[in-house]
Amino acid sequence: MDIFAKFENRLGPIGDYAEKAPGYFAFPKLEGEIGNRMKFQGKEKIIWSLNNYLGLANHPEVRKADAEAAATYGLASPMGARMMSGNSDNHLRLEKELAEFVGKEDAMLFNFGYQGMVSTIDTLCGRHDVVVYDAESHACIIDGLRLIPSHRYVYKHNDIADCDKQLARATEMVKKTGGGILVITEGVFGMSGNQGKIRELAVLKEKYQFRLFVDDAHGFGTMGKTGAGIGEEQNCMEDIDIYFSTFAKSMASIGGFLAADKKILTFLRYNMRSQIYAKSLPMAFVVGNLKRLELLRSKPELREKLWSNVRKLQDGFRERGFDLGTSNTPVTPVFMKGGLYDAVQLTFDLRENFDIFCSVVVYPVIPKGQIELRIIPTAAHTDQDIDETLAAFSAIREKLENKLYPQEMPQVSVGAH
Repeated sequence: MDIFAKFENRLGPIGDYAEKAPGYFAFPKLEGEIGNRMKFQGKEKIIWSLNNYLGLANHPEVRKADAEAAATYGLASPMGARMMSGNSDNHLRLEKELAEFVGKEDAMLFNFGYQGMVSTIDTLCGRHDVVVYDAESHACIIDGLRLIPSHRYVYKHNDIADCDKQLARATEMVKKTGGGILVITEGVFGMSGNQGKIRELAVLKEKYQFRLFVDDAHGFGTMGKTGAGIGEEQNCMEDIDIYFSTFAKSMASIGGFLAADKKILTFLRYNMRSQIYAKSLPMAFVVGNLKRLELLRSKPELREKLWSNVRKLQDGFRERGFDLGTSNTPVTPVFMKGGLYDAVQLTFDLRENFDIFCSVVVYPVIPKGQIELRIIPTAAHTDQDIDETLAAFSAIREKLENKLYPQEMPQVSVGAH
């Protein structure tokens, strides 16, 4: 059989939606400067789908630093992998400052957060080891687990009792294999918006021998008194053995980092294939990330504005009776009941009639019969943005409850503008 033959009949659970208005519901194009309002299909919309938490994407100091770094270094420098020829004082400085900020001994840069997570799991875990992980772990964690020959046990989302049960199984397994146990979870879960129960997981170290690996992509820069992440928020950074985050969210950039004891990162630096055999993070991004980290640390008003907007938005939704699940972070999921056609019709309604753009999530990402409109508030949003959005959501909910949305795909015009 031709390996391409399978493409003719099915494109996968998400790809099955490829024919349903591509360029509108999937792969939409947002235009203009990144901010609270951008253009979609030629018309200005309030944008709630970007992880630009602190509004740094178009901060004047960031734009200036990025432009100067690109002019000075271009995008080619440094050439080669870090180990061979791609190291620099700026790379080392960024690692040092990141480690100090999150309270770890050392840090290690990655070109991309997703790749960094996959590669770390691949390097740490061998066939004798066991991984215990949260059921709602991000795709980068799942893909990392797919690469390794280790035994794997999944526990119910944020269920400490079930994690205890899986750790008991893992402990029995490593008695036979002679390996170790790694527990992986997230600091902030990007779909539900709830915090990982890091402190409760750490308590299990009194009962079992394992190391704790936390992906804090949505927590770094947003959580904690200084923005140092979930470890600071829950006062348990010392219990996190490996701390990971990306620059793609609160830092509004490219790349990621790992922070841990020096001996752990020395091993990873000399054994992680994706770093040994890949080009170094370009200098322009490194210098730009140094500026972003400086602003994250020196301008608490950015985080204060973010949280002011989070409270206004989430309080407004809850006062109107909306279901936000268990979110206790900036990630704001709004749950409603309905099928696929309800989801696309109300999304279309929001975009075309209320000028609001947010991400919609349906089955197979969430259970059938549920609709999640995922909203990401940022420091760049205004009170007017929030008020208009709350009014719009009340209007679409009324239509949904009164079954006013047609059970068919909306007629959309893609690329007409």
